[in-house]
Amino acid sequence: MDEELRSLTERLRKESGGSAAYGRLLAIDDPDTLATVLTAPGQPLWARELAAFRLGLAGDRRAFEVLVLLLNHRDPPRCAAAAHALARLGDPRTARAAAALATNELRVAYALHPVRLLAELRAPEAVPALITTLRRRLRPHDPYRRIALACVEGLGELGDPRAVPVLTESLAHPPLAVAAAGALARIPRQGARRGRIPGQR
Repeated sequence: MDEELRSLTERLRKESGGSAAYGRLLAIDDPDTLATVLTAPGQPLWARELAAFRLGLAGDRRAFEVLVLLLNHRDPPRCAAAAHALARLGDPRTARAAAALATNELRVAYALHPVRLLAELRAPEAVPALITTLRRRLRPHDPYRRIALACVEGLGELGDPRAVPVLTESLAHPPLAVAAAGALARIPRQGARRGRIPGQR
């Protein structure tokens, strides 16, 4: 069993109270039956999440809308599970949706997993979205340092020279400086010259 699926099923088993409905849903193998759970009225959130996650792992794009909603949920484990499934879904809309969520300042508190998903997808939307999100996090007294750090790390993984200016700015922010130097060092040509923490020789 996929390790993320194992974690999700245990979490949702507890959320459902170990109900018979949970057991029946977990036993379903037919994708069409799982897909009906996504839209049927009266379904609890745990049921929709379980059906969407399993369909996502199977590459069934009917799960896309529910997974995107869960990607921006206030509950981090739901976001993490949705990102895992979306990364494996193979839907061309995923990167655009993740970029929209990552750059939405009204929902910035929940942007961590969209940011990480963008780096994993390595889609054309990833670098511009991560640059935009990181630049906003460099404002004085911004409280979302974890999201800023995820952007820095993601831009390092992507290795795109367009990220050099914002990563260089990040060197002046102590919580980001080490990660920014590492990210700059991974970018061709620019890394060795620009990837230094101020004060280092």
